Amino acid sequence: MNKILVTGGAGFIGGNLIKKLIEENYQAISIDNYSTGSKLNHIEGCEYIDYDITNKLNHLNLPELSVVFHLAASARIQKSFQNPRIYFDNNVVGTMNVVQYCISQNIPLIYAGSSSHHSGRFSNPYTCTKDIGEDLVNLYNKHFNLICSITRFYSVYGPGEPIDSNGMLIGKWKSNYLNKKPFVLYGDGNKKRDFTHVDDIVEGLICIMVKSAYGYTFELGSGKNYSLNEIIKLFQYDNIVYQDDKKGESDSTLCDYSLARNILNWTPRKSIENYINNIVNSAQK
Repeated sequence: MNKILVTGGAGFIGGNLIKKLIEENYQAISIDNYSTGSKLNHIEGCEYIDYDITNKLNHLNLPELSVVFHLAASARIQKSFQNPRIYFDNNVVGTMNVVQYCISQNIPLIYAGSSSHHSGRFSNPYTCTKDIGEDLVNLYNKHFNLICSITRFYSVYGPGEPIDSNGMLIGKWKSNYLNKKPFVLYGDGNKKRDFTHVDDIVEGLICIMVKSAYGYTFELGSGKNYSLNEIIKLFQYDNIVYQDDKKGESDSTLCDYSLARNILNWTPRKSIENYINNIVNSAQK
């Protein structure tokens, strides 16, 4: 069996994807420069390569690959305002190198875009660079025969999520709840987010590969959104610190996953309500 390459394989989503691939008896290789990834996310049976995709992939002498999942990226909107150059290097130059390698070896590419696409390309440097990555994938599909599909994720949470500055809201609040630290809430709490369990994201990615569903842009989210105030109520927590709203972020995200349902027969199975209820119930025992 040919091997599957996951860029960003030592990250949160990449680690969960590799875990599932190994469980289903696929052979996996990870490329990660460990700027945000961690060896704690390593899965036995996967080959890990410490490498920066801003360098060309043909230097690695990789084996024959059946598909590339391109998850490696500089993430987090607020950090992108601090150093946009890093985001352009990793998310644009890095994606170009992955795309060119896939074309040179005739390997299908599954690219992880961002649901922040819907807030407008110029809302922040992160979104802009992820959208340019989509443009590269579509351009090379149209003119250079790149076999590909694009995915957009919505506020992913679940096992292994980071709780440091690279983490998403649910991971940070889960850690703060368990450690009896305050939740930091930016703005009035009325912003809404579509929260998606990482297991559902992984299932969607693997469905694209298994069904060879190329030539599409798949939105992968729960199809239901919650205000941040509603999430706080689920935690039954009142230790809140309010701070000024953050710039560059959408007021609301909500996934329409109808294309994934129709093409992949994919629907999200897990809910943020159950996830948080389990955290609260476990803590209260």
